Amino acid sequence: MARELRVPRFLAALPAPVRWLALPLALTCTVVVLVGSWGAPEQIEVPQPNARQAEYCRALNAALPPTLLGHPRRDPSPVSPLVAAWDSTPRIVLRCGVPHPEGLTEERQQEISPTVNDVTWWPEQLTDGGYRFTATQRAVFVEVTVPGGATANPLDAAASLSDAVKAAIP
Repeated sequence: MARELRVPRFLAALPAPVRWLALPLALTCTVVVLVGSWGAPEQIEVPQPNARQAEYCRALNAALPPTLLGHPRRDPSPVSPLVAAWDSTPRIVLRCGVPHPEGLTEERQQEISPTVNDVTWWPEQLTDGGYRFTATQRAVFVEVTVPGGATANPLDAAASLSDAVKAAIP
């Protein structure tokens, strides 16, 4: 015995073309709302190093890996040799030629800075639970921002970039 499909009374009162368009219209509106809620991409401040430091940053940019911890490189717009990003969610960002980090002193650096492949990283915890690591004791400061949840161990991103930093910046 076949079951009879009943149309709700409020829909039955509408003309057939309106009933046919109700579902596609509802789905289209849902997609528009979801896409619109993604918002604009995060703006990344481009550092302003001097000419000598900018040369080191260009060399570093050329030495950076196309993937970082399994995430492809997707540089932000506008493209700059001073900024690189990898497409994790949220994304990992490298900035070259940043100013001296606040709170960095020789004594504090000796106490808490990990060294990976001869590159010393100054760690700073961020409000989102992530970390900002700044390569110190180099001709240029290099900053790697690892937002909370981007990796299991935040230092892994900085450690993976240590070889490129060591090769490009004395």
